[in-house]
Amino acid sequence: MLKVLTERTEIARARDRLRARGLSFVEPEAVRLGRRVARKLGLTRSVNVGDRLKSWDVLATIEFLERRLASGATVLDLGAFASEIVPALDRLGFRVSGVDLDPRLPDMPRGRGIQYEVGDFKHTTFPSDSFSAVTAISVIEHGYEPDALLAEVARLLKPGGVFVASFDYWPDHLDVGQVRPFNMSWLVFSRDDVADLITLAGVHGLRPVGALDTAAPRAAVNYAGLDYTFAWLALEKDDGKT
Repeated sequence: MLKVLTERTEIARARDRLRARGLSFVEPEAVRLGRRVARKLGLTRSVNVGDRLKSWDVLATIEFLERRLASGATVLDLGAFASEIVPALDRLGFRVSGVDLDPRLPDMPRGRGIQYEVGDFKHTTFPSDSFSAVTAISVIEHGYEPDALLAEVARLLKPGGVFVASFDYWPDHLDVGQVRPFNMSWLVFSRDDVADLITLAGVHGLRPVGALDTAAPRAAVNYAGLDYTFAWLALEKDDGKT
């Protein structure tokens, strides 16, 4: 399954839905600014969680996992620092873990039993076949290493488990030049990049859950002078029964 954000208004609608369900962790900008200042002064270690721009991705992931998994299922979030999906899924009763290179990761919300690992999500220490789902919200396009990523996701997922990822997208290739968010290489996925990802995923036993719709009638995002949008993809690990 692949779908594309087609209207910026979908972001606002998704945020409204998250608020209505008590799953919004994005605080007012004044509060976020105050926390950043307090952190610099050493007065707090708490983290600003979430990003309004990622509302569509977060809601799509939550609703998909609710349909697929039972409450209490194990989920690992890749690139978990400041990720809203972690406390949201914890609040819904999932058993959540998160991994990120950022050393501030342990300062994230703890919820009822969230586990954090500081490290490279392409090479984690979690046991094989230990998660019903792996999520990655706007993460894989930074420092993209598809073979290492998919090999680790396939190792971590239980048979029949799902990998859910959102990423920057535009059907045609976009040249990002020397722009390096987070001091990492950046890829705005094209239609061809998505096709290559899905082909390689198949090598690792990961298949699309449903239909793939790569159309993007208009850009919904602008960053670094580039117009593009977001895509959301769900892959399922072979269950070994065929």
